Amino acid sequence: MESLYYSISYACHRKCKHCYDDRFRPYVRDALENVVLEGEQAHEKIIRNLPDTMTYLDLQSTIEGGGFEKKQGRIVLSGGEVLVDPVRTRILYPVLEKLTAKYENNGGIRIIVQTTGDLVTEEILDDLLSRGVWMISISGMDDYHVGMQGDKKNDLIEKLETMFHARNMKPSGHAAPVKDWSEEEGPVYHFFGAEDDEWIGKLWPRGRAWENGLSRATIKDNFCNNWSGGKGFLNHGYSGSEVSIEPGGDIYPCCLKTKAPYGNLTEEKLTDILDDLSGHPVFEAINAGNPVRMGKSEGWSMERFLEASNTETPQGKPYANLCIGCDKFHAEILKPIIEERRKNRLAKNQ
Repeated sequence: MESLYYSISYACHRKCKHCYDDRFRPYVRDALENVVLEGEQAHEKIIRNLPDTMTYLDLQSTIEGGGFEKKQGRIVLSGGEVLVDPVRTRILYPVLEKLTAKYENNGGIRIIVQTTGDLVTEEILDDLLSRGVWMISISGMDDYHVGMQGDKKNDLIEKLETMFHARNMKPSGHAAPVKDWSEEEGPVYHFFGAEDDEWIGKLWPRGRAWENGLSRATIKDNFCNNWSGGKGFLNHGYSGSEVSIEPGGDIYPCCLKTKAPYGNLTEEKLTDILDDLSGHPVFEAINAGNPVRMGKSEGWSMERFLEASNTETPQGKPYANLCIGCDKFHAEILKPIIEERRKNRLAKNQ
């Protein structure tokens, strides 16, 4: 695959008002232990069920004589906040070691650690680089993160750059979303945040961003057709393929997360799940980045989908986005279809 986005834990040291998942927050005592245990107990099975190789054919890069260039895929390890103790020591470091061992003699992999940046120390940075991390991705560079508003983020950027340059890390020449990182030699770093032209853009209608009425997306904003949306998720082995993984192993076609997971990597191989969904009209519509067509085979016309995409914000204001229609379709129609296919796959593999 070109990319996997693996949230290894919900634990975070922040409770940002713009976050797309309200489970990403501080936990203490027993609650923290339970959250850490989920990721700690699941990660070995998850890694075992990842693709045997993380290489892919780049359909935008042809080679002389025909065919396409083979490139090295990547996995983004995120939270929550992956550098929070004990997530860092009990989940992140073991995951890094297991990923390196799985792929080092099988095409390799580019490992990206995504962090808000304020917990990075010289010791932690050395620990990450010694475990094969290719990129440090600093994701908190936006006005939504407390202490990062306006020019306040510059002090952190300067501190981190000093540490990075002391270790011969280079700034990435490409911004998120990550379409050209396969061309760069590591280790590298980059900074980004929840800005209009980066990643979650106008803010996904999810989590605390939704509860706080912060999403500025409209019906014209098709997140499914963007990177980290559902587009291309079925096409493992080719450019454009990405799947999102939760700490317990649930997988989704997008980072926003649909209203139901499409399988669980503690039970099945990722490629088995994707191959089973391939060809079904609903999942092919998502794969094409065209969610308004996902319900056609199940009795939902385009008109009905667009109607279902209308709602009100928690503040009582009218709101319309295709993700809302997708949520309703999953809740009303697709959940039992997903579960039936899962049961059939598990029965075949017994």
